[in-house]
Amino acid sequence: MFSNDRTKLRQVYLDAWKKHNAKQQMEDLDKIIVNIILLHPEYHKLLNQPKKALNADFPPEGGQTNPFLHMGMHVGLHEQISTNRPPGIAMLYQQMITRTGDPHEVEHQMMECLGQELWEAQRGHRLPDDVAYLERLKALAR
Repeated sequence: MFSNDRTKLRQVYLDAWKKHNAKQQMEDLDKIIVNIILLHPEYHKLLNQPKKALNADFPPEGGQTNPFLHMGMHVGLHEQISTNRPPGIAMLYQQMITRTGDPHEVEHQMMECLGQELWEAQRGHRLPDDVAYLERLKALAR
């Protein structure tokens, strides 16, 4: 799934959605993606228009969230939580779910922390700092 090619990345989401709608056999990654898509009905119309979805731009100044970036962050969080990398993230995730009762909202809150760390790493021309990221998550969990 990992690539620098925007079209190929988007096609992974479109293919998973197409398999779901056609009730075809899905791989584990497809199932993760479809579960995320199902939580975001606001993206269904776009995903049902593959050509538009492949070519659409979502500039920040347009005020529209990039659905592929948003869903990709969900996928990234699922990977982090399922592998407990960075160490401790799975426990923090469970604590936040216990407190709020809403896994999807917890993921959105965690995505803010992830996005902040990725932005700071990019701005500083460095790798993301797991310690700083976990500290943000711990503050969120309190």
